[in-house]
Amino acid sequence: QSGLGKSTLVNTLFKSQVSRKASSWNREEKIPKTVEIKAIGHVIEEGGVKMKLTVIDTPGFGDQINNENCWEPIEKYINEQYEKFLKEEVNIARKKRIPDTRVHCCLYFISPTGHSLRPLDLEFMKHLSKVVNIIPVIAKADTMTLEEKSEFKQRVRKELEVNGIEFYPQKEFDEDLEDKTENDKIRQESMPFAVVGSDKEYQVNGKRVLGRKTPWGIIEVENLNHCEFALLRDFVIRTHLQDLKEVTHNIHYETYRAKRLNDNGGLPPGEGLLGTVLPPVPATPCPTAE
Repeated sequence: QSGLGKSTLVNTLFKSQVSRKASSWNREEKIPKTVEIKAIGHVIEEGGVKMKLTVIDTPGFGDQINNENCWEPIEKYINEQYEKFLKEEVNIARKKRIPDTRVHCCLYFISPTGHSLRPLDLEFMKHLSKVVNIIPVIAKADTMTLEEKSEFKQRVRKELEVNGIEFYPQKEFDEDLEDKTENDKIRQESMPFAVVGSDKEYQVNGKRVLGRKTPWGIIEVENLNHCEFALLRDFVIRTHLQDLKEVTHNIHYETYRAKRLNDNGGLPPGEGLLGTVLPPVPATPCPTAE
């Protein structure tokens, strides 16, 4: 859905103008509306370690009168990245380091209605959860009271469970008891993260903080008493970054790869893997009988 602050939150998440980055745009200007799926590369530094990050910013799907199959452009984009990786992987003379454009995580923004998920949200997540790690996020959480937020989080978790939608971290992929204990706490208490995003800085108690100014004060984005932005950032960038990549490679990509290679068995004669035309194999001469 448009207008939930997706681009603003991504910029806040990585403390940089990652999303909708343009030389002509600055913090004081309103972020332009996203009109197409767009991948933007960026380098962030975390604990002295530099990491190349690619953010895929998407327009708000589901804003039309007819929203039938509106998740298909995103699902198609995700599968195209798996296809690129697979084509590189099956090359005889493949690169030592295959460029990885696969999508390791999808932040799904939920409107802070306080009531229930839209049928479209449920359909969207049901389809996407089969191909990518879904992390549900309640956008603009400052529009709800603490009680409303707590009740809405519980309701969202219940609806996802009833509809069989697996969000990350998925229960079936917990490796040991320690993992299960930690992830159960995240699944039962933190998810979905209720967040607030902002590109603007304000002076609070002598410090510059990212926040949103309201008539009753400043909502500090990184203050856990105000919202769960800091929990989401640590979850994605610090504690679960490697696991997100491993689940993508070992589960989602392997599922796509197995299906793709299985389907490839029906190619016409003379065509090799993924439709690549292979040269004919020279016939081995039979040994001459003496």
